[in-house]
Amino acid sequence: MTLGFDPFLPLPFLLAIAAVAVLLVGWAILKRMRGAALRALALAALVLALANPVANFEDREPVTSVVAIVVDRSPSQMSPDRTARTDAALAALTERLARYPAFEARIIEAVTDPDAQSPSTRLFEALASGIRDVPSSRLAGAVMITDGQVHDVPDSLAGLGLDAPLHGLIVGDEGEVDRRVDVVRSPRFGIVGEDQEIVYRVNEDGAASPGPVSVTVRVNGEQVSTETATSGEESSFYLNLPRGGENIIEFAVEPLEGEVTTANNHAVTLIEGIRENLRVLLVSGAPHAGERAWRNLLKSDASVDLVHFTILRPPEKQDGTPISELSLIAFPTRELFVEKIDEFDLIIFDRYQNRGVLPVLYYDYIAQYVEDGGALLVAAGPELAGIESIAETPLAPALPAMPTGEVTEAGYYPRLSDDGKRHPVTRTLPGGESEPPAWGRWFRTVGVGDTVGDTVMRGSDGEPLLVLNRYGEGRVAMLLSDHGWLWARGFEGGGPHVALYRRIAHWLMKEPSLEEEALRATANGRTLVVERQTMGNAADPATITLPSGETREIVLSQAEDGLFRAELTLDEPGLVEVTSGDLRALAHVGAVDAPEFRATVSTTDIIAPVSDETGGLTVRVNETASNLPQILPTRAATVNAGDRMGLRASNESVLKGVRSLPLFGGFLGLALLILALGATWFREGR
Repeated sequence: MTLGFDPFLPLPFLLAIAAVAVLLVGWAILKRMRGAALRALALAALVLALANPVANFEDREPVTSVVAIVVDRSPSQMSPDRTARTDAALAALTERLARYPAFEARIIEAVTDPDAQSPSTRLFEALASGIRDVPSSRLAGAVMITDGQVHDVPDSLAGLGLDAPLHGLIVGDEGEVDRRVDVVRSPRFGIVGEDQEIVYRVNEDGAASPGPVSVTVRVNGEQVSTETATSGEESSFYLNLPRGGENIIEFAVEPLEGEVTTANNHAVTLIEGIRENLRVLLVSGAPHAGERAWRNLLKSDASVDLVHFTILRPPEKQDGTPISELSLIAFPTRELFVEKIDEFDLIIFDRYQNRGVLPVLYYDYIAQYVEDGGALLVAAGPELAGIESIAETPLAPALPAMPTGEVTEAGYYPRLSDDGKRHPVTRTLPGGESEPPAWGRWFRTVGVGDTVGDTVMRGSDGEPLLVLNRYGEGRVAMLLSDHGWLWARGFEGGGPHVALYRRIAHWLMKEPSLEEEALRATANGRTLVVERQTMGNAADPATITLPSGETREIVLSQAEDGLFRAELTLDEPGLVEVTSGDLRALAHVGAVDAPEFRATVSTTDIIAPVSDETGGLTVRVNETASNLPQILPTRAATVNAGDRMGLRASNESVLKGVRSLPLFGGFLGLALLILALGATWFREGR
């Protein structure tokens, strides 16, 4: 209750009346008039009635104090056991808080952003965001339900605006064990064919006696080695990069008995393979217009070291020209095809014929080079159909087609075959999708039979024009026309000769993106894109294995001829394995080597120092949360509740309404005035 005034007259008039009353009373007292005290009382009652004193009664309601409950929903908490424990602790805590009308529970779900650069458990950030609208005087405290692996613990809680006790409820048993493998150092880029050092470490958190551990190393999904590492010590693995582009190197360890999770039993590092200059040997059997097209293409590529020879003077030519006047060098056949043949990434025979320049035995060396993993391209002209054809040499077993001896000279549009519409070398050639194709004609085709491999382009009357085949570990391509230069010259609008020649060369050198049968998986944020390249008309479903071990099967839909694709949004970061038949692909969803999986055993050591600073409590809770500490409400400025969770109740209240009672209003004021005047009259009457 509070007292106030609500005068009937303006304040100046009321003061004037009060002043006159004081003068009259003072004059009466000075003259020693009888009844002066009663007159003073009557005048005071009159002035007080005009001032209208009022008693104000406020109706107030106490406000509840907010208890912030931060629930850890990070990936390390997603195992069934920890999820169940977290839910049990949350249910028990909210049920217990409901017994106290002074407290209001505010649940804050701390979910890890899978699109973050480095996914981690950020509970204090979630707490600061969740209590932003709560005045500090209304905050009773905060409770974190977590495994204790928190990555954003501040140096001081003052910056978070938290001036209340912080408690930690740790889900997980003491003495948990977990084995994990981490990549300590790895190059981001590396030269293909050179050794790269990758430093890794195996840790066994909580293990009684760590010892030697077997580590399986896979490169691009294929196992390449089994290493032995000592737990807790750094180990080095030297990798000879197998290919250009992205290489996924995976280190895997066997699960430890009873460990918390197997999600961190794999570690991945990505190395971008950079090819040194490719060495290409181009041998032209005779000068012709198409020779320049090949030479210009290869010379324009800065990553290609080109060695080019054109046979202008066969050995049998004897015209009496003195050797001192010859401007050409001798063809170094032994050096190229015996001593240094393995140094070349690709050999191109451009309209080459067997005219005795190469000994017959050297063709066998070339065939062996291809069988051992080399690449050979035969850009054929009429010479392939003649009696000096290289198909009549020991190179014949490596060739995917044998000439029939016929050469067709008639205008035709090079067309994609059914296989060519699915093969990555020719599938997306610009202009090939229309009929007739949107490119110029060629006018010569070398007839062949007994073809093996894939005929991806056809020429006149459907004859094979481009044949691709594998031979042993290597690859061979035959382009059965020497008129590709017409596209380079822009004849009838030209054609995609650069794209065609480059793709043939890259396929021969085993570019991963041009494989006929391939399974690829790429991750863009949380979206996993699975692609299946195949020469078949359909693709089998793909099986996705998530980091947690959960498997999902997805159906691939046709995106183009020979290409099937599916997209899937994943909430679980980590290494994802995709399989389809015998093919296997890996992709890493989210950040590589995320802090979230570096340590997963539950611990009280991280939160306890901060909790102690605020007078809070950090304890482990069991499966059913039956050992949840009791709650102690307090209004003290500092909280130290011992083995109970102290929560500070607020002294704040909300004004619901105000009731005003005039003290001199109604019968009470009238009775006082009558009593005062009556007493004055009575005194005067005596």
